[in-house]
Amino acid sequence: MTSEPVKDEESGVAPDVVALAKVVAALRAENERLHHQASTTAVLERAKGLLMARSGCSAAEAHEELTRRARAGSRTLTEECWIALGDIPQAAHPPFLPAQSVTHVPDVSDQDSPGPSRSTRHVPAPAAGRAGQVPESGTEPRTPSPTALLGNLSSALTGATCPQDVAEQLLDHLAGPPVRADAVLLFSRTVHDALELAGHAGIGAAVAAQWRSVPPVGGIAALDTVRRGEAVWLEDPEQDAQRYHLIGQPPQKWRTRAWLPVTTGGRVTAALGVLRTVDAPFGEDVRELLQSVARLCAGSLRAGDAHPGPLRLNGRPGPSRWSGRSGTPKASGWCAPAGQPAQPDCPGGPEAGTAALVQAVFDVLPGPAILLTPLRSPAGDVEDFRIDAAAPQSVDVAGRRGRRLVGLRVLECYPTVAGADVWRGYLRTLTTGTPYEGEPFTYEEVVAGLRQRSVYSVRAVKLGDALVVTWTGHDDAARQQALLADLQRLGNLGWTDWNLVTGAITWSPQVHAILDREPGSGPLPLDAFPGDVLPEDAPDFTRALQKLLGPGTPVDHLVRITTRGGVRHLRVVAEAVPDAHGTPVEVHGFVQDVTAQRTAELALTESRQAVLAQRNVLQAERTVAARLQHALLPLPGQSLNLGDLRVDVAYLPSHDDLNVGGDWYSALEMPGGGILFAVGDVAGHGIDAVATMAQLRFTAKGMVVTGSSLTGALHRLNTLLLHTRDHHATATLVLGRYDPADRCLTWVQAGHPPPLLVRHGKAEFLSPPEGILLGATLRPFFGEAVCRIAPGDHLLLYTDGLVERPGEHLDEGLDRLARAAETELSADGPGSLDTLLSRLLPDEQRDDVCLLDIHLPASSA
Repeated sequence: MTSEPVKDEESGVAPDVVALAKVVAALRAENERLHHQASTTAVLERAKGLLMARSGCSAAEAHEELTRRARAGSRTLTEECWIALGDIPQAAHPPFLPAQSVTHVPDVSDQDSPGPSRSTRHVPAPAAGRAGQVPESGTEPRTPSPTALLGNLSSALTGATCPQDVAEQLLDHLAGPPVRADAVLLFSRTVHDALELAGHAGIGAAVAAQWRSVPPVGGIAALDTVRRGEAVWLEDPEQDAQRYHLIGQPPQKWRTRAWLPVTTGGRVTAALGVLRTVDAPFGEDVRELLQSVARLCAGSLRAGDAHPGPLRLNGRPGPSRWSGRSGTPKASGWCAPAGQPAQPDCPGGPEAGTAALVQAVFDVLPGPAILLTPLRSPAGDVEDFRIDAAAPQSVDVAGRRGRRLVGLRVLECYPTVAGADVWRGYLRTLTTGTPYEGEPFTYEEVVAGLRQRSVYSVRAVKLGDALVVTWTGHDDAARQQALLADLQRLGNLGWTDWNLVTGAITWSPQVHAILDREPGSGPLPLDAFPGDVLPEDAPDFTRALQKLLGPGTPVDHLVRITTRGGVRHLRVVAEAVPDAHGTPVEVHGFVQDVTAQRTAELALTESRQAVLAQRNVLQAERTVAARLQHALLPLPGQSLNLGDLRVDVAYLPSHDDLNVGGDWYSALEMPGGGILFAVGDVAGHGIDAVATMAQLRFTAKGMVVTGSSLTGALHRLNTLLLHTRDHHATATLVLGRYDPADRCLTWVQAGHPPPLLVRHGKAEFLSPPEGILLGATLRPFFGEAVCRIAPGDHLLLYTDGLVERPGEHLDEGLDRLARAAETELSADGPGSLDTLLSRLLPDEQRDDVCLLDIHLPASSA
């Protein structure tokens, strides 16, 4: 059931049912562990007693011998005990015969499967000769004939109680030659032509869980076998993987596979899969043998369905046979459907076919339902019920749903149901067969971790010796109404309905809040809806209503109304319901307050328009600035020859099409034979930067040409920037005067990157004299430095756009410039500034770049 019954609040009892359920589950698990331990201990004591009776040894010696045999045979101690007791057929040998007489075939199991596993599978050793001699150690066992193998397998399958037993017996008999199987699977066909894993051996629990259900889709070899009724032989994993989804992780684990149809009553009802690690095709004799095995399985599966009851040994329930898979005897009793927990023995429990059929019906039910099997005490009293089938909508207090409930106890899932009216109703129905229909009662259910109280009615009917229990919730309508109210409140919308024939008007409560009307004022007629519409919106809205009431055109219209809180933007959606003659008789729709959305949209539109206007202004400013820059700073079309120097100039604007920078240069001959060089950078962009650049460029040239010293020129330029009226600008600058007589360059700098000298293939930055940014302080100090230029030298003056990149230290950019200059300017000749710039500048250049290459040709020596 979905929830746990609780007492009335007046009783003051409110148990924590979830915690109680977990306690019951833990106690049950501990009880089963102790029961298993006790049964295992009994097997060990019986085996020790047998060895003590045969050899006269002590109990300690018998335990030691069993342990030695298990270790030598790579078996568990419990397995060795069952071998000693004769439950697993073995070749006859005297007490304490070394275990080497048992042949071991490697067992391929899933490494990811939990629980204990066996590293070897036991195959009976060769039978003794006529004289009772055991074959010598190392002798290869004789391959059994197909007739003998089928005879032994038929005898072993006689007592099979379920498909799982059939699969395990198949693997035990087919593991050796000539088949050499490593895994066996049995898929049963459902009514919807899908497949359910009915039994398996050798594949491991993880792979079995993954392939529990196979939908009716393409690319599955087992489905092809069932549909066509023909065997499918897969002998090339790489090629087979292109056509089929192969079982296993990785799929190449089993190199060859065979899928054979199992026919019952003229219809293919199952598929038998044989998986091998053998990397060789199936021989004709092996194929014929496996076809016979498939026919043999059909009879065994029918027998298993007809006799699902527990197998009994000496009048007591006992192990059906050794499963060879887990180190403990396999419990007898009916088997659960594929993918469900194995069911414990219950003499009065339902048959496997019945439970599987009920589960198949439950799987398509829209509501909750469970199948309960009574668990009785030795005296015959019902102590609990076991859940043998559950619909997908069935949920217990711990959040387990659907098939996860199968195999659990009612008192484990719903602890407080014991002693309640529901429990007594179950017992009456089980005894009398009269269906139980309880009165509605309150349940406390757990939904997403939260407790919610709901009202349910429970119904129970008898099915054989079991009960089918269903329940119905009575508060679905109220819950739907609450969800609808939450939807209207969160979406700020409400629904409306006008009956044009009777004049009846129905509004949801949220409509009054949207229109800012008192609930007691009543709804508005359609011709007055939605209220005081703004005059500029009224004509369009009126036309929309006329089309709605005329040709019946649906309305989806935005309209503004005036309320006590101001103007509101509403979205009105409505449609007309016509009669048989096409005349509208009813109008229904909804109204939504979209004021916040429309306000945001209008604000976004205004911002977009402002941005476009600002962009146009910036574009116009750039055009003017670019033209002004071109007029004030013309770029030479070729190299300049100044004295004995050759000067190349490069100027690259940034990729930002809205900004013009303040980078500039100057190179001219002065009266008296000297040459003036200058490279500067004004902070900022646009018209102001271009204007400041023009001031600095022409003022610097004028002062130096008229005889001012270099440091004196920097002081005056600094004063000029400090006293600029409109804005306070800053700039960097390198200023130098070259004397051709002694080939010396005297230079000063104001916060600018140092020049780079390339001589004899090595690049080195000049040590800068003292200097500070122009416009930064009233009392700056500037020093001078001298550099002698030799024939073949290149001296680079540049702005910071050449070396600076966002997020990078300036030293990295300077090193990059030095390496590129050594490569491009080391050979004698003018070099190529275009190639140098292509190596240095990124794809997205973010700043202007100005570069001067001052070169003294080697021929001047």
